[in-house]
Amino acid sequence: MNRLSLPKDKIKILLLENIHAQAAELFRRHGYRQVEVLGEALDDKILKAKIADAHMIGIRSRTQITDSILAAADKLMAIGCFCIGTNQVDSGSAKLAGIPVFNAPYSNTRSVAELVLAEAIILLRGVPEKSWLSHEGGWQKTAAGSHEIRGKTLGIIGYGHIGTQLSILAEALGMRVVFFDIVEKLALGNAISVRDFGEFLSMADIVSLHVPATDLTAGMMSIEHLRSMKKGAILINASRGNVVDIDALATCLRDGHLTGAAIDVFPQEPASPEEPFDSPLQGMKNVILTPHIGGSTLEAQANIGTEVADKLVKYSDNGSTMGAINVVEVALPPQHGAIRFMHIHRDVPGVLTKINDVFSSRDINISGQYLRADGEVGYVVTDILGDVDVGMGIRRDLQAIEGTVRTRFLY
Repeated sequence: MNRLSLPKDKIKILLLENIHAQAAELFRRHGYRQVEVLGEALDDKILKAKIADAHMIGIRSRTQITDSILAAADKLMAIGCFCIGTNQVDSGSAKLAGIPVFNAPYSNTRSVAELVLAEAIILLRGVPEKSWLSHEGGWQKTAAGSHEIRGKTLGIIGYGHIGTQLSILAEALGMRVVFFDIVEKLALGNAISVRDFGEFLSMADIVSLHVPATDLTAGMMSIEHLRSMKKGAILINASRGNVVDIDALATCLRDGHLTGAAIDVFPQEPASPEEPFDSPLQGMKNVILTPHIGGSTLEAQANIGTEVADKLVKYSDNGSTMGAINVVEVALPPQHGAIRFMHIHRDVPGVLTKINDVFSSRDINISGQYLRADGEVGYVVTDILGDVDVGMGIRRDLQAIEGTVRTRFLY
């Protein structure tokens, strides 16, 4: 007897934006056969048509999953963001629809850290300007203004997964590391935490940003804080585009307060390669501009493909929500010989009692149950041992419980 609400060979998975092939390979290895892979983002009209038939969707940063897109996704049960950020998804609306959102917060940390260090070295040596002049037929062979990275002070704003890895790599090159974070963090190696932001900015020869996009970080590198940096310092931003006042940065570079910058993220970024890119930093020979490629290495994309696909498979296979950013996290052990169902509902009193009544009224014994709730949405996973006919109206009665968002038999 097939107890699944939806067999694996019926589950449709849509992967957009050239997600690494390892993602599709992992899905197929776990028995998912209907995997559609597209190399680009879709406009809203086409996306609505595609997502209407999808049970899981994988995206990167260009695809916007808005409330109106979700309204067209009647079958959708999970979203995978094959990147670090999840700002492109209306995660609140997805949560209320019982759709967990998964991402890969750690898989490209090494790639970002390596790019930041490379840019720091290149800017300290004045390579961008020398390269530019060489292309134009010049020959600026001089040590003036060129420095080793050894002995310099790196200031890291945001001492999370990328910041700590950068810290370790920088120390290995002989740098002194200081960091600023609003949360108390354990310093690795010889790094030093500096609690006063102004003091921190004045200490660093190179300041590198590694913070999320929040109301607190928006515009944090204002003209005031850029002026607080050590004269002649370098700014590197590979975090989020809205944390630096780009016009103020351009001013500080033109008047010589800062000697260089490397910017990988911008307040407004083209949605496709065909759209033009415009920035006040263009044309500056002491500035490295890159098109949001901090995590864009083949190694990072392969890791991301595997990490997010694995989270989606575990959720689909056994109901585990570990790694979801918008619903409660539940890690579930597999139960051999059991029937497992999940129930997502509005977090109101009495739902669990009604769920259990559905089983007790049929003299069905529950062998294991997992419940988590966050005030808005509740998530229940129940295991039943024995040969129970799930066609005896169980799912119908569970779905009829007031406040139910969705219910599904997993195995």
